[in-house]
Amino acid sequence: MKKFNLQTPLLSLCAALALAAPLSAEAHRSWLLPSGTIFSGEQPWVTVDAASSNDIFYFEHNASSLENLLITAPDGTRINAENQTKTRYRSVFDLKLAQQGTYRIALVNKGMVASYKLNGETKRVRGTIEMLQKEIPAHAEELSVTESKSRVETFVTRGKPSTQSLQPTNDGLELVSVTHPNDLVAGESAVLRFLNDGKPAAGFDAVVILAGSRYRDQLGEMRMTTDQNGEIKIRWPEAGMYWVNVTPKRPARPEVDMDDDEDDKPAATSAAIRAGTLDDPVKRSGYSLTLEVMPG
Repeated sequence: MKKFNLQTPLLSLCAALALAAPLSAEAHRSWLLPSGTIFSGEQPWVTVDAASSNDIFYFEHNASSLENLLITAPDGTRINAENQTKTRYRSVFDLKLAQQGTYRIALVNKGMVASYKLNGETKRVRGTIEMLQKEIPAHAEELSVTESKSRVETFVTRGKPSTQSLQPTNDGLELVSVTHPNDLVAGESAVLRFLNDGKPAAGFDAVVILAGSRYRDQLGEMRMTTDQNGEIKIRWPEAGMYWVNVTPKRPARPEVDMDDDEDDKPAATSAAIRAGTLDDPVKRSGYSLTLEVMPG
């Protein structure tokens, strides 16, 4: 199997797989934390931290790569961050808010991973579809291909909120505007709508956690399921920064009858879990969002 020297696709894939994995008590959560979300004045700047951690917005695990940082200005154009720095536990960058309106700040990662057998030996390949097509022999056996996409996102606004930067990309999981993400007030309700590859993300798992979990006995997460329109409705209990995570529901693992013969168990399992192909890979997606709720 060929060894890859292309670091960026592999880092992107690792980030995508991590975010697309089911959330558990031990999971590391990826996030972007802006110094604020609503700005005014002549020359406002925002500073943003990027990391993954156990506790929300507390950098103690890894800095996030900024290789795939995408910033969309209020007029829909792409702009660059300034003063990018990566430290042990967090990456940091600045953004000058030259335009009036809402900016979309995102880390977008995607990639593919495949496993197969060749002459009785299990092989694994990671990278883009072009890499996999080149590396996997035509006579490979037991091929299984997975495509992962993840997006870690936040929004900041100078002046009046706008929606041009919130137009859907139709690529992976993403937020589209119903209640504007920079118009959230404690004690009021908001509707968040999510699309997955341009279609309503219906029946997806959503988790909402208020910052400061490190200093609480209970995580205090709000768990819900998106409706047929891909929407969740939240009544914000208090002001602060919130982390929102949305993932597809994972299929239940097949139950194995322990009374069955051992030879029957692998067959029952493999029959229930689809193995993706290069033309039709198993798709995983994940989305994390940082929102600021202002006092009422």
